[in-house]
Amino acid sequence: MGGVEDDEPPTKRVKVSLEDLRGLSDNTSRAEPAAGSLGNSMARPLPSDGEEEMVGSKGFIKRMEFVRIITEALYSLGYEKSGSLLEEESGIPLHSSLVGLLRQQVLNGNWEESVVTLHKIGMLEETTLKSASFLILEQKFFELLGNERFMDALNTLRTEITPLSININRVHELSTCIVSPSQSKLLGFPSGDILSGKSRSKLLEELQKLLPPAVMIPERRLEHLVEQALNVQRGSCVFHNSLDSALSLFSDHQCGKDQIPSRTSQVLHEHSDEVWFLQFSHDGKYLASSSNDRSAIIWEVNDDGVVSLKHRLTGHQKPVFTVSWSPDNRQILTCGMEEVIRRWDVRSGECLHVYEKAGLGLISCGWHPDGNRIFSGLTDKSICTWDLDGKELECWKGQRTLKISDIAMTSDGKRIITMCRETAILLLDRVAKVERLIEEDQIITSFSLSRDNKFLLVNLLNQEIHLWSIEGDFKLVSKYKGHKRSRFIIRSCFGGFEQGFIASGSEDSQVYIWHRGTCELLETLPGHSGAVNCVSWNPVNPHMLASASDDRTIRVWGLNRVNLKRKENHGNGVVHHCNGGT
Repeated sequence: MGGVEDDEPPTKRVKVSLEDLRGLSDNTSRAEPAAGSLGNSMARPLPSDGEEEMVGSKGFIKRMEFVRIITEALYSLGYEKSGSLLEEESGIPLHSSLVGLLRQQVLNGNWEESVVTLHKIGMLEETTLKSASFLILEQKFFELLGNERFMDALNTLRTEITPLSININRVHELSTCIVSPSQSKLLGFPSGDILSGKSRSKLLEELQKLLPPAVMIPERRLEHLVEQALNVQRGSCVFHNSLDSALSLFSDHQCGKDQIPSRTSQVLHEHSDEVWFLQFSHDGKYLASSSNDRSAIIWEVNDDGVVSLKHRLTGHQKPVFTVSWSPDNRQILTCGMEEVIRRWDVRSGECLHVYEKAGLGLISCGWHPDGNRIFSGLTDKSICTWDLDGKELECWKGQRTLKISDIAMTSDGKRIITMCRETAILLLDRVAKVERLIEEDQIITSFSLSRDNKFLLVNLLNQEIHLWSIEGDFKLVSKYKGHKRSRFIIRSCFGGFEQGFIASGSEDSQVYIWHRGTCELLETLPGHSGAVNCVSWNPVNPHMLASASDDRTIRVWGLNRVNLKRKENHGNGVVHHCNGGT
C-alpha cells in the first residue's frame, strides 16, 4: 500500500465517535504493525577489504568516513553533480542502498514500505527502530488528516502507531487531532507544511538525528566539525577579543596583544577631586563617573569611540560613592556616601527624585530588572526597595555585622547579593527565602556580578581577586594576582569578547588585565599618577576600557594603533584631552 497522494480527492468529513477513540492508549491492538520484523533480511555495513584505510598526517582519520562526510557536505551545499561524481569516483556511496531507498520512500510518502525498509537496515536497536517507525507513521497520520481522510488516520493511529507501545503521551495528543484537526498545528505540524511536502524533508532530518551516524550521516556534519575546530582555536587564543566571529580556514587562528585595549585614547579631566567609581551604560553609548568632589558626570560615547561630557550632576552634599544605570539606559542613580540616592534623566540631566530614609544613610544602590523599582543598602545593615515615586515597598533587615557597601541583583530579580560579614558575601533568594554564603579566608573589599549572573568577581584584602561560580554548588574557579591594594577599595570587572577578560585597578597607578580562563596576566597599563580605584569595560565595544583614578582623571583605553598600523595601515593613535588637559 502506497502513501497519501496529493491528487487523491479528499473524502467527506465523517463523524468519529468516542468509541472509535477507545483503546488508543492501550498496549494492545486488534491489528499487527505494518512493519516487517527483525530477521535475516537485515542489511550489513559497507564492506571493507581487510583493515580500514586511514588518511591524514596523524593516521587516525578513516578514509571511508572522511569521503562520506565530504560527499554529504557537497550535497548539503547544493553541489549535486559533484557529490554524485565523488561517490562514483571513490566507490564509496554516501548511504547504503537500503538507506537510499528509505530516503526516497519517505520523500514519496510510501509509508508502509519505508517502515519495512527501516527494519531491514542493520545496526539498529529495538528502541531506535520503534522510535523511527513512530516518526514515520506519525507523518502518515498527519498527512491523512491534512487530506481529511479521518477514518484512515484513525485506523493508522489504532493499528500501526499504538501497537508500538512507546510515547503514550504523544498518542494521547494525536488522538485529540481526530476530534479537532486544528490541534495538528499546536503539535508542530502546520497544515501548509504538510500539504506542501516540506514536513517530509523535516522528517528526514529527525530520522538523521535518531539513527546511528554510521547509518545516516548527521546533517552538515563537516560544517559542525569545522566549527568545533575553530571554537577550540578561538578558545585557546588568550588574546581573542573581537566581535567578528568569522575565522579563516586557511590558517590556524591566533590573535596578538593588539586586540587588547592598552593605549590611552583619551584623558578626561572634568572632575576636581578623586574619581571613585565609573560604569558604562548597558548599550555602551554612555559612561558615568562619580567623585569625591560630590558630583557625578554622564559622558557620551560617539560612534567613533570619542567620549565627551554630556551632563554634570550636582546636588549631593557628600562624595558620590557609586552610580547605577537603569535597564533601558534612560536613567541613572547616584548614591552619596551615607547620604541619599538621586535619580536622574540621562537625556536632560534633570534630577527626577531623591530617595532617603530618616535618620539613616544610603550607601549603595541598584535597579530592579523591571526598571520600575530601585534598591539600596543602608547604614543600619538593612536592604530597602522603593518604587520610582519613592514609596517604600520592602525592607529586609539582616542580622549581620557589616554595612552593605556593595549590592547587586540578578537579572531575574530573584536574588540579592551583598556583603554581610568581612569575609562573606550573602546571596538571598527573595522568592524561596533562602540564604547562601560565599566565605573567604580574607577580608572582602568589593565584588562584581557577571552579565550572565553565573559568576562573582571578589576582591580581597590580600591583593587577590577570586572568581566564584554561583550556580548549583558554589565553587572557587580562579584566582588573579599581581595588582596592588593596601588601603583603598579597588574595583575589578569582567570585560571583552564574551567577558573573557578580567580587569582591575591598583594602588600602584596601573590597570591590570588577565585572561579569565588561564589567569595569565596579559597587560599592565601605566599612565595614571594616582591609585586606580575602578575600571569598566564597554559591554558593546570589547576594544574600549575606562579607568578612574585618585589623580582626578579618567583614562579611556583603546587598541594600540601603532601595532594596528603595521597590520592594517592605520595611523598612529592620538591621545585626546577633554577640558584642555595635558
